[in-house]
Amino acid sequence: MTISERFHEIRTGFERPFWVANISELFERLSYYAAFASLARYLHETLSFQVESATRLTGLFGGLVWFLAAFGGTLADRLGFRRSLCLAYLILSGSYFLLGSLGSPWFAPLRNYMPLGALVTMVLMLPALGIALVKPSVVGTTARASKENVRSLGFSIYYTLVNIGSAAGPYVASWVHHHLPVEDVFRVAALSVFVMFFAVVLLFKEPTRASDEPTPSFAQAVRNFGTVLSNPRFMLFLLIFSGYWVVFWQEFLILPVYIHDYIDPQADTELILIWGPITVICLTVVISFLTEKIPPLTAIILGTLISGLAWMLLILHPSVSMAIATLVVVSLGEIILSPRYYEYISRLAPAGQEGTYMGFAFLPIGIGSLIGGWFGGSLLHHFGEVTHQPEYIWWSLSAVGVATAALLWVYNKTARTAAA
Repeated sequence: MTISERFHEIRTGFERPFWVANISELFERLSYYAAFASLARYLHETLSFQVESATRLTGLFGGLVWFLAAFGGTLADRLGFRRSLCLAYLILSGSYFLLGSLGSPWFAPLRNYMPLGALVTMVLMLPALGIALVKPSVVGTTARASKENVRSLGFSIYYTLVNIGSAAGPYVASWVHHHLPVEDVFRVAALSVFVMFFAVVLLFKEPTRASDEPTPSFAQAVRNFGTVLSNPRFMLFLLIFSGYWVVFWQEFLILPVYIHDYIDPQADTELILIWGPITVICLTVVISFLTEKIPPLTAIILGTLISGLAWMLLILHPSVSMAIATLVVVSLGEIILSPRYYEYISRLAPAGQEGTYMGFAFLPIGIGSLIGGWFGGSLLHHFGEVTHQPEYIWWSLSAVGVATAALLWVYNKTARTAAA
C-alpha cells in the first residue's frame, strides 16, 4: 500500500463523532489534571485543611473516578454516548465551579451550615460521576466510529490526546496560578468542559451501534462484579498491584506540598508536574519497542520497581531539579508497565468476559489513590511536621514500591507453578 493510499484510509476511516469525542476528551483531561495539580495545595493553603486531611481528600478526588468506571460503561450504553457526554460535561462544569467557589463569600451560608470537611467531600465526589461517563463514551465512540482497518490507529490517537491533555492541565494550572488566584484554576477547568458540552450538542452524532451488540442492564453489571470477585487469583493480583498506584499518585498527592514546604516555597509546583506526561508522550513508542519481547508480568514487575526506586533521588538531593528527575523516572516505569498490564489482564480473562475484566483493571488505580491519600498525608505529617525528617517520606515510599515489586515476583512464581 502506498503512502497516499494509507493517508486516504486514515482520512476516510474516522467518522466525525470520533474527532469530536476525542478532542473533548483532551479538554476533559486538561481540566482534570489542572484541578488535580492544584488541589492538595488549594485545600491545605487556601481552605486551611491540615496536611493529612488535604491529601486524604485529594486521594478521594482521584480514587472515586476509577471505582465508578465499571458502572459508568453500563450507564453510557443505556443512555447513548451523546446524552452521556452532554450530562457528563454539565456535571463536570458545575462541580469544578463549586470546587473553586468553596471559599467565596456567596458560599458562606452553606459553608456555615455544615462542617467544611463534609462539604468538600460532597463536592469532590461530583467530578467522579462525570468522568465515569466520559471514559466509556469516548472509548466506545472510538471503537464504533472507526473503520476496522484504522481502529488500532484510532486508539493510538485516543491515548496520545489523553496524554496531551494530561500535560496541558498542569501547564494551564501554572499559568492561571501565576496570574490569578488559585481558585480560578478550578473555574478555568469548569469553563473548559462547559465549552465541550456545546461542542457535543452541536457537532456530535450518536455513532451507529452494531446490530449484535447487546445493551447491558444494571443487573448484569452487578453479576459482572460477582464474576470478578469469584476469581481469587485475579483479585489477588489487583490488590497487590494497587501498591504501585499508592506510590505513583504521590506525585499529585504530596510532592507539590513537599516541594513548597521543604524545598522552595516559590517553586511552580503545577509546572513541575508537566514532566511526567511529557515523558510519556515522548518515549512511549521507543520504550514499548525496546521492551516488547519482555513477558507481560515481568514488564509489570520491572516498571513497578523502577517507579518505586525513583523516589530515592529526592533523598540524594532534595531540589526542584531532582524532583523533575524523579517524575521522569517514575514515568519511565509507567511506560514499561502500562501497556503490558492491560495485555496481562486480557490474558487472565476467561473467554467472553474480557470486557468485564478490563473494566475492573481500573480498580487498582482507585484503590491506590484512596489509600495513597491517607498514606502520603500520614508520612508528610509524621516525618515532616512531627520529627522534621522529611527525607524519610521517600524511604517509606520507595519501600512500598520495592515491596510491591517483590510481591508481584512471588505472585508470578506461584502462578507459573500453578499453571505447570
